Amino acid sequence: MIADNLKQVQRRIATVDSNQQVTLIAVSKTKPATDLQQAIDAGQRHFGENYLQEALEKIKTLKGQNLIWHFIGPIQSNKTVKIAENFSWVHSIDRLKIAKRLNDQRPENMGKLNVLLQVNIDNEPTKSGIKVSEIDDMVTHFQNFQNISLRGFMCIPNPANSASSFKKMAEILNKHPNLDTLSMGMSSDLEIAIENGATFVRIGTDIFGKRV
Repeated sequence: MIADNLKQVQRRIATVDSNQQVTLIAVSKTKPATDLQQAIDAGQRHFGENYLQEALEKIKTLKGQNLIWHFIGPIQSNKTVKIAENFSWVHSIDRLKIAKRLNDQRPENMGKLNVLLQVNIDNEPTKSGIKVSEIDDMVTHFQNFQNISLRGFMCIPNPANSASSFKKMAEILNKHPNLDTLSMGMSSDLEIAIENGATFVRIGTDIFGKRV
């Protein structure tokens, strides 16, 4: 079933007319390692996790299969060491303090940690992320970090106006020619996200089914 779901999502991605390469991240929070193994057996390599402890257990269980792990949840200061040591990508940076900790704690032998700034594109009080007005200032600080590489931006828009929010995100990325990554689009709106330049789409429900 998971293999079939994956194929279906990949077909949806392939049918969108876009110039950029789009990578599918299977969002596997709360799902057991056996579900992830089904996706791996069907060719999936990128996985997104929100909860550190749960993610670390899966990373250990599924090691040795060339998987690429993305941390996509809120980050507390006391979690940065393990995130820096176990992930290839972090999508949810919204404070310089967290970026600095990840930079300082990234093991040198692992290469640079790829990071994205989470943007609160609709300025919603219930969501994490920096304001659009803070982006330029934040970006300049990343030149000082040796062990993390700022690649672009992530957003979780208000579903009521996701199309206009995705368009805004594309405009923001265009203002930063040295950045190349937009993480946006989920099961319900991946097509619109890709049309507006998404390079990562984060899909959970349409691959693994609804979370119980």
